[in-house]
Amino acid sequence: MLVMTVFSGLLVFAMTLGLYMRSRPILEAKPLWQLLFTSSWHPLRGEFGFLPFIAGSLWVTIAAMVIAVPPCLLAAIYLSEYAPRIVRVIVRPVIDVLAGIPSVVFGVWGVLVIVPLIKDYVAPLYGSYSTGYSVLAGGIVLAIMIFPVIVHVSAEVLRTVPVQLREASLSVGATKWQTVKFVVIRRALPGVTAAVVLGLSRAFGETMAVLMVAGNVAKVPKGVFEPAYPLPALIANNYGEMLSVPLYDSALMFSSLVLLVVVLVFNIVAQVVLKKVSSGIM
Repeated sequence: MLVMTVFSGLLVFAMTLGLYMRSRPILEAKPLWQLLFTSSWHPLRGEFGFLPFIAGSLWVTIAAMVIAVPPCLLAAIYLSEYAPRIVRVIVRPVIDVLAGIPSVVFGVWGVLVIVPLIKDYVAPLYGSYSTGYSVLAGGIVLAIMIFPVIVHVSAEVLRTVPVQLREASLSVGATKWQTVKFVVIRRALPGVTAAVVLGLSRAFGETMAVLMVAGNVAKVPKGVFEPAYPLPALIANNYGEMLSVPLYDSALMFSSLVLLVVVLVFNIVAQVVLKKVSSGIM
């Protein structure tokens, strides 16, 4: 059991090492700053600027978090503090089912519903033109996908707040909402933050749904109605094609390494915060 546990833990390091070894040719040929902070993506000319893809991932992820976090936190507070038992019994399995839907289904739904909605109604409402395949479309689809993660973890964290704290607050004359706002949320804030970080890592690494609705244009977006090209979509679209181009395979492996490192950092931060919450340090 110890050997199997250690082996499963070492898989992450093995993946990271393997991606680094496959990325070495482009790291030796190009400076790291040039790879990360230039926008020219022309593999046939040996130009590999990852800035449009990193910026695309950040734009879509931030849009998803802005859309998802407020309703997710409100839903978690309602389920934890206000909802009758029958509502919790009905809603929680529905949220779990939403978490199990394949991402390609969300992508198809986004193409059929969200993209035409943005093209025909939302963008014209703000005086802009958009094909619908945009940062906003990717953000909406991702927001729905990460909704179960944030709601489930946040609700569980809120329920771990001791009942004695709620009773003490109510006993000195605080209202129910004042108790939730100043006692429950304040005590559970680190855990709620960890839930948001977990949702952020889930959104940053999503591939298929974003690939189908983001537009996949290799330029830095300047607004939510412009197309984006996130890192996961770059890997999914191009790996296995044109790998005879020098350094092209290594460039895609480097993008995988960047994605893996970012997601690992998000998850490590979330785990550290959750550990501190559970041990009562924070």
